[in-house]
Amino acid sequence: MDNEREPLSESRTAGVVRHLEELIFDGDLQPGQFLPSEGELATAMGVSRLTVREGVRTLEARGLLEVRRGRRPAVAYPNAAPLSGFFAASLRRDPRNLLELVEVRLALEVHGTTLAARHATRTALTSLDLAFNTMSQANDEESFNEADVRFHAALAAASGNQMISFLIEAMDEPMRESRLRSLRGHLARGRSMDDIMDEHARILAAVRDRDVRGAAEAMREHLIQTRMDLRTFLALPTSDAEG
Repeated sequence: MDNEREPLSESRTAGVVRHLEELIFDGDLQPGQFLPSEGELATAMGVSRLTVREGVRTLEARGLLEVRRGRRPAVAYPNAAPLSGFFAASLRRDPRNLLELVEVRLALEVHGTTLAARHATRTALTSLDLAFNTMSQANDEESFNEADVRFHAALAAASGNQMISFLIEAMDEPMRESRLRSLRGHLARGRSMDDIMDEHARILAAVRDRDVRGAAEAMREHLIQTRMDLRTFLALPTSDAEG
């Protein structure tokens, strides 16, 4: 008997999910707005409150709803949370996937940088300048890494392509780990922080000059160096890699 009920329950939950998706995607509810109460939704769809709750959990896991204790669920602002979890889990399973992440960045960020060179607004350039200056003033690995992440996020935003920005946002956590490890590999290769700053300076200058080809080449060279740094890090003895 239980086995006969399960498909029906799943079907009802799927119906709740579809109904809520329509409210979100058809514009009936805007980001930040609260859903109707659990009871109202249950009555409107002819299902139990438990089924409504299951549908809400499904959409929360997909990053479409935000759920906070004591408040009704709200429509989430566009975010990259589901993809971020995928990238982070992939790297936890095997740190060598950091090299594959660089390949993804080569495909994504080189093109994004060409778009930034074409479309960057004055505001976007100011954000890039700020991130670059913060990098130059950083006095430890962690603060340098944070500013580096902000620089690449600002560059993605300057592209004017929201999907590129979302993908870079999704890689935020694994990119932080990637940069800490690549920095250690970079220093192990006998290179300096100034070399990294020079790479970013070339990217910024090309974007500011609207030099599309130069911007692409500067980003490609930066990521190729990053790949070499990571390979060096992964080849280090465990004690050196951790220290």
